[in-house]
Amino acid sequence: MTEDSRFFAFLKDRIGLDVASVGEAIIERALRQRRMVVKAIDHADYWQLLQRSAEEQQALIEAVIVPETWFFRYPESFATLGKLATARLTHLNGARPLRILSLPCSTGEEPYSIAMALFDAGLQAQQFKIEAVDISPLSLQRARRGVYGKNSFRGDQLSFRERYFIPVEDGYRVEDRVRERVSFQAGNMLDPTLPVAQSAYDFVFCRNLLIYFDVDTQRRGFEVLKRMTHNDGVLFIGPAEGSLLGRMGMTSIGIAQSFAFRHQGEADTEPLTVIAASPAAAPLPVEPPPASKKPAPVPPARSPGGVRFLPTSQPATRSAAPALPATGEAAALLDSIKKLANEGKSADAKLACEQYLKRYEPVAPVFYWLGLLSEVGGDVIGAQGFYRKALYLEPQHPEALAQLAAILAAQGDSAGARRLQERAARGVNKEGRNR
Repeated sequence: MTEDSRFFAFLKDRIGLDVASVGEAIIERALRQRRMVVKAIDHADYWQLLQRSAEEQQALIEAVIVPETWFFRYPESFATLGKLATARLTHLNGARPLRILSLPCSTGEEPYSIAMALFDAGLQAQQFKIEAVDISPLSLQRARRGVYGKNSFRGDQLSFRERYFIPVEDGYRVEDRVRERVSFQAGNMLDPTLPVAQSAYDFVFCRNLLIYFDVDTQRRGFEVLKRMTHNDGVLFIGPAEGSLLGRMGMTSIGIAQSFAFRHQGEADTEPLTVIAASPAAAPLPVEPPPASKKPAPVPPARSPGGVRFLPTSQPATRSAAPALPATGEAAALLDSIKKLANEGKSADAKLACEQYLKRYEPVAPVFYWLGLLSEVGGDVIGAQGFYRKALYLEPQHPEALAQLAAILAAQGDSAGARRLQERAARGVNKEGRNR
């Protein structure tokens, strides 16, 4: 075992992190930071410290975790939650309050968004209770404090800040009526003794976590989530995780942009049929670039089962030079696409992608966003095509590699998924060496 690999194994064992999903360079940077802080002579010295210090183990985990969240991220999820919660309360008929779980809750933006969404839907404080769990004590400390700066407020729909926050010297503090509905606790989802893992919740939020696990750990994680989601409850996940969930016995509730799933066979339960499901948005067609531009890549060969597989060799050398990075108006349009997609405005984001392809040379980020938007809309096959186009233009595009790997894993092609994850890790390592 190499010096670095034992640290990789430690992180996988403790928090389920698959190093290929984030790249070895990120872990190595965290190791360097911690070595400098504790003044360890070398990796061996730091490893000995790590083995005997629970405090340092947590510090390394904190150095690897980079919270990235904001209030009302994926807004349609919260709008859907409000409608479903109202229906669920009618079904319970006063028997008990709603039980809701946010895991991982990071610095608190998600569970507080849940509480605000339920208040906006007309629920009273005594009608719901939110439990929030995260592996990071530092993140939980910030969450309990409930004070947030401008980075936690994104997009142009910020009226909730006037209703539920109080301006303070260093930002905005969540009002007590919201804070009182959320209880925070430290914990690891993969820990079988975790208290919340012994319960079933009406609604569970677990978003953008399992994409960082390897295939086996993803299965374990989804089994935990299934157990924690009531038989007629709803699980909210991240946009990239939907293709993984279908193989685990759960199905989309059919409301576009909600990223919400339930147990298969629960389609006719009363709490969910009260709400008319919105049809998933069909992906918009993308005009091919003019003939003078780069030709489309030859599709990979299909296996007998109909699933596409990437070749194991490196991408074929192309005669055309790769597209130059976008500048000026093109860069501004790319930023607009990202902003619209992150705010859940899929139709506008797709139109912006089409505009880009009509005006400028095709670049990998545009096809990546088209792939993600297609996947969100339920068109997994279309998403695969867009991700492959992104990788044709930029073979080491990390997000496209991660998304396509997730799709292959969901289709049962674990070997193909692993190749893509390893390819992404090699790209991060190379970038780190170049720097």
